[in-house]
Amino acid sequence: MRKRAKFIYLISPNKINSNFYRELKKVLKTNKVKFFQLRLKKISNNKIIKISRKIKKICKEFKVKFIINDSPLISLKVGADGCHLGQSDMDIENARKIIKKKIIGVTCHNSLKKAKEAITKKADYIAIGAFHKSTTKKTKYKATLKDLKRIRILTKKPIIAIGGINEYNYKKLLLNKADFLAISSFIWKNKKLKPVQAIKILK
Repeated sequence: MRKRAKFIYLISPNKINSNFYRELKKVLKTNKVKFFQLRLKKISNNKIIKISRKIKKICKEFKVKFIINDSPLISLKVGADGCHLGQSDMDIENARKIIKKKIIGVTCHNSLKKAKEAITKKADYIAIGAFHKSTTKKTKYKATLKDLKRIRILTKKPIIAIGGINEYNYKKLLLNKADFLAISSFIWKNKKLKPVQAIKILK
C-alpha cells in the first residue's frame, strides 16, 4: 500500500502549557502534518507572539507550514507561513496587502457561494465544515459530503475538511477528495490516547 502524503492540518489546543512543545515535536515527527495552525482565543497578542516564536522553530525543524489564526498582522510579525481567516475576520484583499505572497486560508463553512468568493479572491486553500460535531467550538454550520463534492468541482486548490474528525470518520473525507483534515481535539483532548498515539492511528 502506498504511503499517504502529509494529510493533517493540525490545530493547536485552546491552551498551551509548558509540556505542549515537547508533545508537538513528537507529533510532528510522525511526518503526517502539513500545516499547524495556532488558534488561541482570549489571550493577549503579546502572549500569542511569544508562543508563536517557539512553535515556529519546531514547525521549521519538521518542515511544517505554520499558520496563525485570525491575525495577518501577528503572522507578519512572527514570520509565519501564513494566516487563516474566518468569515468575521479581515477580508482576503486586506490580508494579502499585509502578508503578500504567504498562505491565506479561508473558512467557507458549507457555502458554495463563500467558496466561489474565496477562490475569486485567490485564497490559497478553502476550509469546509463542520462535518461532524466538534468539541473544540460550537457547530454552527453542518457540511456534508455533497457540499465537499460540489466545492471540489469548483477548484483544484486544497480543500481542508473541518469538524469532529476522528479515527472512525476520517477516511471517508479523504476518499471524497478532501486534501487535508483539520484535527484538534482527537489529538490534544483524547481521553484514551496520548497525542502521538492518536496521530499514529490516522494512516
